[in-house]
Amino acid sequence: MSKPTIVVVGGGAGGLELVTRLGRKLGKKDKADIVLVDRDTTHVWKPLLHEVATGVIDSSIDSISYQGHSAANGYRFQRGTLCGLDREARTLTLAPILDEDGNEVLPARQLNYDYLVLSIGSVSNDFGTEGVREHCHFLDSTAQAEEFRKAMLNTFLRYSSQDSHEDHPFISIGIIGAGATGVELAAELHDASRMLKSYGFSAKGREHLKVHLIEAAPKILPALPDRISQAVHRELEKLGVQVHVNTRVTKVDAEAIHTADEGNIEIDLGVWSAGIKAPGFLAELGLPVERNNRIKVQPTLQSVDDPRIFAFGDCASCPQEDGSVVPPRAQAAHQQAEVLYKNLVATMDSKPLKDFKFRDRGSLISLAHFDAIGSLMRAASARSLFIEGNLARFFYASLYRMHQRAIHGTFKTGMMVVVDGINRYLKPRMKLH
Repeated sequence: MSKPTIVVVGGGAGGLELVTRLGRKLGKKDKADIVLVDRDTTHVWKPLLHEVATGVIDSSIDSISYQGHSAANGYRFQRGTLCGLDREARTLTLAPILDEDGNEVLPARQLNYDYLVLSIGSVSNDFGTEGVREHCHFLDSTAQAEEFRKAMLNTFLRYSSQDSHEDHPFISIGIIGAGATGVELAAELHDASRMLKSYGFSAKGREHLKVHLIEAAPKILPALPDRISQAVHRELEKLGVQVHVNTRVTKVDAEAIHTADEGNIEIDLGVWSAGIKAPGFLAELGLPVERNNRIKVQPTLQSVDDPRIFAFGDCASCPQEDGSVVPPRAQAAHQQAEVLYKNLVATMDSKPLKDFKFRDRGSLISLAHFDAIGSLMRAASARSLFIEGNLARFFYASLYRMHQRAIHGTFKTGMMVVVDGINRYLKPRMKLH
């Protein structure tokens, strides 16, 4: 009997953790052929994209090469974008790969699978708001974060002279959406402006920066408890961030964000971080999806109408016993990857599958080096422990280390901690090129 082929589409936080475990446990032992498909060649942990956007993290150094990682962990990597699915033949089609000039590098290809896992992640949902696509930056990918970083550097450089200071005394950046990404980006921008001035890159520093954080809901971080939301709100205002709640954006143009409640907010740069949805092409694969394109799955993470197709993370709608669905959060994808690995092994062995039950471990928000605020869920009760300051910063940093440990192992992660500590003294604290 030939060994089964498991294809995982999407090398995000959950997808890479899953394929790493499958490769180590099944691929290296020749029990299954494990294949990872992703449109990019490298992986950056998505919760850190706001740091890539401000240059705190150098994506060329901190990214993981899928090709190199696959060779060391027992799986194969195929670069490509999923564009078609034949469930009867159990094949998926990858779109052609083009270079920067539009020339074809690799033609369209087909891959066979015995089991297919979709871990596509999510993209920003602009809700059809006029001008957003044309005039706002997004932080859905490393490439988009890099585009914003370059635009930010150019903006500070453009208005750094004394002449421009008189005509343009402040640099104004509008962030639409006060979820975790928007809030953390707002704080990082204040830190970035301080560093740009200290390095002599720009004459403008924090005192010349206006960051507008705009949220349609009555509070920032609407998905988190009030205590965290209120504490973060206070800290942002101490930094100088202008927080606008109950403010609905109606239109964005090159010079301003138009709102239904507070008139126009003039900006030099705009960022959209309000709302997410699964990529639209998922609705074209023939799988049952919800209105936001999330694939409907059973508690076992199998598609509701195809037991050989699994989905998890932001692109999947997984029901829970209380009638809710699993929230699109990194910790949920991490937990699902662990359960899905066990369910794939059980499926191949014709054993019963386990239902996924999300366990909320709490929420942490980083405000650059200024502060960190959040809560940790107590294991024995539903009550949470509110934390802030150094303790919160420690736990926030540990989330990334846990992800590194899952894909690199304990020893390599320990070495990375040491190297990162050394680089703080050897390299600039910000990517300036």
